Amino acid sequence: MSETVTAVYERGVLRPLQPMDLQEHQTVRLQVLPEPSDEVERVIQALIEAGLLTPPLGHSEIPPPSEEERRDLAKTLARTPGKPPSEIIIEERGE
Repeated sequence: MSETVTAVYERGVLRPLQPMDLQEHQTVRLQVLPEPSDEVERVIQALIEAGLLTPPLGHSEIPPPSEEERRDLAKTLARTPGKPPSEIIIEERGE
């Protein structure tokens, strides 16, 4: 699995700004790139709109849900009949 994640460096620790699908104590390889300037962002967006560049995997204009939205969604999913989503995902992944 490869994904692009934005993080903040605080007190000697990189803190991702969105949840990550990692196991506790899992070792990962990092490539640290500074956030591009506004001008670079405009050029990248123009290249994407022109079809000359594809956004990286995991890139979305939709902001991640807030903690409250995640809790509400979890409550809604818990009330749905049938198997819990976690079991369905595990079955789809296979052994």
